[in-house]
Amino acid sequence: MPGAGQGTSLYLVAQGGQSAANKAAGNNPAIGLITVLGSKAPATVTINEMTTIAAVWTHNQFINGTAIKGQPLQLKIAAGNVPSFVDLQTGGWGGTIQDPLNSGQTPTMANFATLASVLGACVTQVRPDACQTVFRAAQGHTGAAPTDTLTAAQAIARAPWYQPERTFKALEALYPVPAGKNLRQVPYMPYLQVAPSAWVLPLKFDGGGYRAGGKAMFDAEGNLWVGNNFTIGWQASDALWQGNASKFDPNGKPLSPITTGFTGGGMQGGTFGAAIDLKGNVWLSSYGSKSITVFDNNGKPLTPPNGINLDGRLGLMQGIIMAPNGDMWALGLSKRQLLHFPKGDWNKGRIVCEGDSAEPCKSFTAPFHLAIDQQDRIWVSDSSFHVIRFPTSDPSQAQKIEVKSNNSGLNIDSQGNVWVTNRFGPGLLGMAHMVDMALHLKTKGVLSASDYLTKQMSEQKGGSGSVTVLRPDGTQLPGSPFKGGGLPGPWAVVVDGNDNVWVSNFAMASSPIVQLCGVRTENCPPGFKTGDQISPPGGYVGGGLQLQTDIAVGPAGDVWAINNWQDIDSCYPGASEALSTRCGGQGVVIFFGMAKPVRAPQIGPAKPF
Repeated sequence: MPGAGQGTSLYLVAQGGQSAANKAAGNNPAIGLITVLGSKAPATVTINEMTTIAAVWTHNQFINGTAIKGQPLQLKIAAGNVPSFVDLQTGGWGGTIQDPLNSGQTPTMANFATLASVLGACVTQVRPDACQTVFRAAQGHTGAAPTDTLTAAQAIARAPWYQPERTFKALEALYPVPAGKNLRQVPYMPYLQVAPSAWVLPLKFDGGGYRAGGKAMFDAEGNLWVGNNFTIGWQASDALWQGNASKFDPNGKPLSPITTGFTGGGMQGGTFGAAIDLKGNVWLSSYGSKSITVFDNNGKPLTPPNGINLDGRLGLMQGIIMAPNGDMWALGLSKRQLLHFPKGDWNKGRIVCEGDSAEPCKSFTAPFHLAIDQQDRIWVSDSSFHVIRFPTSDPSQAQKIEVKSNNSGLNIDSQGNVWVTNRFGPGLLGMAHMVDMALHLKTKGVLSASDYLTKQMSEQKGGSGSVTVLRPDGTQLPGSPFKGGGLPGPWAVVVDGNDNVWVSNFAMASSPIVQLCGVRTENCPPGFKTGDQISPPGGYVGGGLQLQTDIAVGPAGDVWAINNWQDIDSCYPGASEALSTRCGGQGVVIFFGMAKPVRAPQIGPAKPF
């Protein structure tokens, strides 16, 4: 089979005919199978139920019936994800889904094989009403009934949260355990023993020096860059920030050095500060070096060995953004600083204000993250009960807006509304209370207010946190703050191309990610209103998730969750020697095709393709 031209993705569709596994059943018009090959086809190709599941889930944002349409970068990314699930030549398992991170550590293989077996029941007609059983189970919330196995797969993938138990019950009905036997006679194993909360197929990727990722950003080619709190092999703790930078290609392959990641230029202990400038250079802030580092697209440090530290005047650095006009803005948390780099020139960078010297810094408590709206106003999450807003033309004209809960992440939708994550439950009543409590906890090995906060949040349960939505004028949207069982400790928030909202959580050993209905409710399922949780009551889980900081939506609609911490007790003095290197989170987790894609890099509010 010849290769395709640049920007083209080859795919094959099989419709109708006889199943090779049950030729006696005759012609079956309900068969619909697909495989996606990308720009270059292998010498031999297999098309079956497994290739169909892999193709549909990775191309969820681009497939409609038998047609796949998208931008060249999007299709390249989506096609590149297929081999992670399935071998294109044999139709068997791909490499990533059965590697040690995914096979025995997550339910993704069982989710995948269960779906493939359910489709297979119709393809092979295991009983006369098999196809009708499959189509009833797959029917979406809009009421449209599938007509073949390909459209059935698409119906499930488009609303993985909608009554997932129906497809599981179809497996039980179509493949009953034979008398005297132990296993169902399914074509694909392993299969699920209990119904999933949603038909999601996340995969976990690690390497490239990744450990305890903070803020993440996609570049123009869809590669993900992230600054790491820690470095692999260290007995890292919350007091020892020495991490470097990691880079993953759009399909999860690490591109940075395996153990160290990208080093130099002052990089030491990445935080929640990451941005990509108009030249494609990557800016990352640090705690360990109290500086900002800039790498080129190949990971070469461009800044001096001590980074951008403005003659040693910087404190612990956090959020960084690039404005649409090319200016760079950054926040210093410990010294309550605001930095400005005109046109992204770090040689002309300056401290706009610090501490009580002037606004907006006088209003800062512990400035954490920032975003710029359509009116060239910067909004700052303040790790307090307020957010701060100021015009870029005159930062001294700052306004303090109440959100009534301790906040961390924020982002802005296409209508100029500001979504703010409130990390802590009502039991944590403010910074003064946190400091007082920390003084009482020194005897337990918790040494600071920050440690106390982290420990408390890691033990929160579903519904402890919330999300506040502010209109462009600063007033709260009706119903805000929004709560839900999938928000135990919301940390970061991003907006997808449909203006729906995705939230990460830093809480519990395996935190969920959450999808909320945004302000354009026409892009939500019928009956949903702004702030409603689209994802299952406990959020999307799926396996591989730890305590997360950031969450990101890529050009192909893949949702990346950034694991930050994994073993809380290993992060403080007195940790078990055997577990002393397990503080930092392991790997990124990709949920494929879940969100409406956005353009990368993101500069200003998210923009759809």
